[in-house]
Amino acid sequence: MTAPQLRPATPDDVPSIDALVAAAYGPWVAVIGAVPGPMRDDYRDAVADGVIQVIDGALGIAAMLILRPQRGAMLLENVAVHPDAQGQGLGKLLIGAAERATRALGFDRIILYTHAKMASNIALYERAGFAVVEERHEQGLDRIYMEKRLA
Repeated sequence: MTAPQLRPATPDDVPSIDALVAAAYGPWVAVIGAVPGPMRDDYRDAVADGVIQVIDGALGIAAMLILRPQRGAMLLENVAVHPDAQGQGLGKLLIGAAERATRALGFDRIILYTHAKMASNIALYERAGFAVVEERHEQGLDRIYMEKRLA
C-alpha cells in the first residue's frame, strides 16, 4: 500500500475541501453551540495563496493542511481529516509535514488555535507536543491558543 501523499490544492479542489470541512467540523456545532471557524471560511483565497495541501482519498479529499507563515512562527491554521479517514495516521502525517515546513522556513515554533470546547482536538495537539499558551474570545468563539517549540 502506498503512503498517503500531500499535494498542493487546486481551484478544482475547493468543493471537495468544503465537503471535507463540513464533515470534519459539522459534529462540533452541537458541542460548541456555534458554527466552528473553519466552516465559516472561504477556501478559494487560501487555495490561490498556495497555503493548502491535501491528501486524496477514495471518495475525494481525505485530509488537508493549511499553513501560514507569521512573524516569528508558523501558523497551523487548519488540520482536517474526514471522519471516514480518521484512525489511519493522517493527522500525525499532517502535523509532521507542518513541522518539516516550519523548519524549512527557519521557524522554531508552530502556533495554532482551536475552540475551547473541542477537548479531543486539544488532547490530540497535546499528545503531539503542543502546549496551551493563551485563551481568547474572538469572532464569537472561545479559542485556545497552543504552540510547539521545535528543537
